[in-house]
This record gives sequence, C-alpha cells and structure tokens, in this order.
Amino acid sequence: MNSTAEKYSKTQSAAEATFARALLISAEEKLACTPEVVGPPRSADKLLHELQVHQIELEMQNEQLRESQIALEESRDRYVDLYEFAPVGYLTLSDSGMIAEANFTAATLLVVERNKLLHHRFDSYVAPEDRDRWRRFYSGVKQYPGSAELELALQRGDGYVFHAHVDCLSIETAGSPPIMRITLT
Repeated sequence: MNSTAEKYSKTQSAAEATFARALLISAEEKLACTPEVVGPPRSADKLLHELQVHQIELEMQNEQLRESQIALEESRDRYVDLYEFAPVGYLTLSDSGMIAEANFTAATLLVVERNKLLHHRFDSYVAPEDRDRWRRFYSGVKQYPGSAELELALQRGDGYVFHAHVDCLSIETAGSPPIMRITLT
C-alpha cells in the first residue's frame, strides 16, 4: 500500500479506505493501458514536483467535494424539517390514487400512522358522502394536468369527519406516469 492509501486508511472509515484502494488499483490499471508518451526525458526532481503539485490539487478538490457534500446534507436536512413539520399536510398520490408520500402533518390530520397511510388509496380517507365527488375531481385533474382545489369531507382514522381545503397539482414527467401533489389545510 502506498502512502496515499495509508493516509486514507488512517483518516477515513473502512469503507472509504476500501474505496480508496479500489480507486488506486483502477488508476494503476488505466495507467498500464495508456500508451507511453515519448518526449524529452525529465529529471526525477521535476517529475516529483509535478506529482506533488497534482496531489495538492487533488486534495483541494477533495476538500471542496467534502464541503459541497456537507452543504447538500444540511440543505436536505432543512428541506426534511420544512416538509415534515409544515403547517399543512402534504401527500403525493400515484397515478392510481395510492398515497406514495405523506408528511407528518398529513398523518396527524388524518390520525393515522404514516406507514399505514402509504400504499393506501387516498379516497379511503374521503368521507363516504364526498367519495364520488373526489373521484370525478381526481379524474378531471388527471385529464387536464395543472392545479385545482376543492373543499372535501375527510374521515380520520378514528372515524371523525372534518372538512379540509384540498389543493392538487398534477405533475407529468417524461417516461413516468403522472403524480399528484396534494396539500390539506
């Protein structure tokens, strides 16, 4: 093992050290397949200097990547907090009306554990007297993508019925079936 791989193994986790070793082996294999460059010979001191400069450049790039990764993780954490604890319930429905995603507030409003919400039809939480109206509305929004809203009677997990304002946004993505984002207030 060379000094760079040893350095990684001392400062990083076992998985990262294994990755560094695999990267080193891959680089050596790639170098072996690269045709030799014919040119004037260079002194060992000059080559050593070039390698040291290149190593410092790589270390600087690595540090920038680590800083970017930390910033992305912090941003993701802020997004998760905003999504989970927003003052409105957020749901994502599949093309078939199944709940694919739900935030903490939606689960709280419906008095259902979040894991029990997922992969269930949203219309099962619509009060029986409003189910036909919901299905017509849902079909219309799927046919004509965009945003729409309605007032709807929802039935919580404990059987209590409450009225909610439901905002829907139908989203189509290339190569995927459309989804619907819903907010409950």
